Amino acid sequence: MEKNNVSKQILVYVTLAILLIFALFPLYWMLNTSFKSQGEIYNMVPSFWPKHFEWSAYVKLITEKHFLVNIKNSLVVSLIVSLVSIMISVLAAYAISKLRFPGRSIISKGILYAYLMPRAVLFIPLYMLVSAIGLNDSIFGLMVIYPTITIPYATWMLISYFKSIPVEIEEAAMIDGCTRLRTMVSIIFPLSAPGIAATFIFAFTLCWSEYLYALVVVTKGADKTITLGLADMIVGDVFAWGPLMGGSIIASIPVIIMYLFTSKYMVSGMTVGGVK
Repeated sequence: MEKNNVSKQILVYVTLAILLIFALFPLYWMLNTSFKSQGEIYNMVPSFWPKHFEWSAYVKLITEKHFLVNIKNSLVVSLIVSLVSIMISVLAAYAISKLRFPGRSIISKGILYAYLMPRAVLFIPLYMLVSAIGLNDSIFGLMVIYPTITIPYATWMLISYFKSIPVEIEEAAMIDGCTRLRTMVSIIFPLSAPGIAATFIFAFTLCWSEYLYALVVVTKGADKTITLGLADMIVGDVFAWGPLMGGSIIASIPVIIMYLFTSKYMVSGMTVGGVK
């Protein structure tokens, strides 16, 4: 029996290792390509390690492109939109999941339908909106548009999370004299920290990787986001593979750092034993 268990564990670990290699290989290949010269990139036989390390791709990104400015724009937009979206979504999700009022079901379904609405249908009216208020061709226009993506998504995610919190916890707090607001702030929100953290990360990622709305709204190089900065490296049918791969690696770093720093909050079971 023990031998069978050991064999099963070995099989599981080998399978996970193979899947991990498949998942990480594209990232490795991007990093590998970013350190190659242009001639080595176009070799008929690709090499799995650069013969001569070249830093020219990263130097070109920093000196010849608006890449650092693009990263700053994306960070500002993504952080502000994600924070605002979480503050609004937390209140909306709590009301829908915990309170009883007329039209609650309709509002809940409306939020889901708003998230499922194709962006290709909305970018024209949204562009007309930001143009009418004078925010086109700026990152402030994106800050107005992006909540239409993040708020429905974050609200729908948090509704399910709030529903998983036992109602007995709230009832016990109210019996002890807590108001609805005090219960929400002091008990429900701290218990919901993992769900809120996870939702914040996903909202940040949605803003960070968004391309269509940014392409329509922003045309000035100084206000372009990271996705537009990467797209500008493709001129016609000419691909600057070195800077493109290097830029993609740099663009993934903020998201990876955010996942690493918030991973400790993304755990379940914080309410286990709460009722007791």
